[in-house]
Amino acid sequence: MERFYDRVKEIKELDAIERQSKSSACFTVLVGRRRIGKTELLKNFLKTKKGAYLFTSRMSESMLCLQWQKELDLSVGLKLFGHVNSFAELFEQIMLYSKSERFTLVIDEFQDLNFINPGIFSQMQNIWDAHKSSSKINLIVCGSVYSLMAKIFEGQKEALFGRLTHKIILKPFEPSALKEILFDANPNYTPEDLLCLYMLSGGVAKYVSLLIDAKATSKKKMIDYATGSSSPFLVDGKEILVNEMGRDYGIYFSILHLISRGMTTQSEIDSIILKNTGAYLKRLDTVFGIIKPIKPLFSKTESRNTRWQIVDNYLRFYFRFVFANQNLIELGQHDSLKEIVLRDYETFSGAALERYFAAKINEESQLTNIGGWWDKKSNNEIDIIAVNSIKKKCFVYEVKRQAKKLDLNELARKAEIFKANVPDYGIKLQGLSMTDM
Repeated sequence: MERFYDRVKEIKELDAIERQSKSSACFTVLVGRRRIGKTELLKNFLKTKKGAYLFTSRMSESMLCLQWQKELDLSVGLKLFGHVNSFAELFEQIMLYSKSERFTLVIDEFQDLNFINPGIFSQMQNIWDAHKSSSKINLIVCGSVYSLMAKIFEGQKEALFGRLTHKIILKPFEPSALKEILFDANPNYTPEDLLCLYMLSGGVAKYVSLLIDAKATSKKKMIDYATGSSSPFLVDGKEILVNEMGRDYGIYFSILHLISRGMTTQSEIDSIILKNTGAYLKRLDTVFGIIKPIKPLFSKTESRNTRWQIVDNYLRFYFRFVFANQNLIELGQHDSLKEIVLRDYETFSGAALERYFAAKINEESQLTNIGGWWDKKSNNEIDIIAVNSIKKKCFVYEVKRQAKKLDLNELARKAEIFKANVPDYGIKLQGLSMTDM
């Protein structure tokens, strides 16, 4: 994918921060899951700015400083005589230089500085505090290990806690951007093609790019590519998570596999894992950001009517099909893997369709909340409810792959039960199918 898509809001925010740095030093962290497009966004932003991009390679501190010293000279004209051997000395020179020269400095894979020298963050804190009041630097750091980046900046005992002036969370492409990307690659795409792209990528830039660059722009070609013998889709799940989870990744992976199969309550998960998984579920949510608890809209805070949901579409696909069929992959039986994906495709993509419409509605409407609803016994369930509490309106949706399967009378019956939660709200019903994508 050669063209740079979307990210209008993020570029606008980065521009505003860069303007602010004219009068006061700014320290921004950009976070988001691996492959989301953080590096591409920052490199694109730097094209029109005076700035330097520094990548943190895991090498000796002295070697890294030499590499960065050369880049700073080439990019922003920071000339240092002799070889600076320590990060502390280099960062102090950067801060001193920024008092007379305003520029943007991007440090990528920032969390890896901890592996080079665990004392770097404390050194950085002291130097930042000493010089920030008279500096004009626009410092942006980003990293791909979500849990470590959160710990560095949000851990109250950490050296850089409270030093940030801005935080940007980079999210997947919105449905409108996905449609634009797919249209540019395949103007004759069908709703099924769009759904498959969303199901596999969830709008994560790297996965979209892999498919588009491989000219996999139809459902058939996307499934062929994703299940092929050299497909990154077969290995990326493990690669991005093992680094985060460490030695306990086995039990985390088992939990994620169960959630991907529809076992979304802790009691269901515990009954198969044969232990209390509460602490693991909490860490998957709060530390790794991979799952989230969902409750029926308007349920009470203390309600235990909770389901767990994998946040990321690709990881849903990985744990549902790839992790579950490692034996086929190890045997080279990729055709059998593809057969399983196609066998379960309609059901699995139906759930993805609900998530697609929730994202589309959220992008296009002014909402205060969006989610699903189900009663205590799960006898009555509504796919999507979009809420505008300011105007006291609820938009209630049923989602089906085929329009002929929509039953608005049944939806009205469920909505009447749901209305007890919001007696003073107006309710509007609508059916959504693939023709509405």
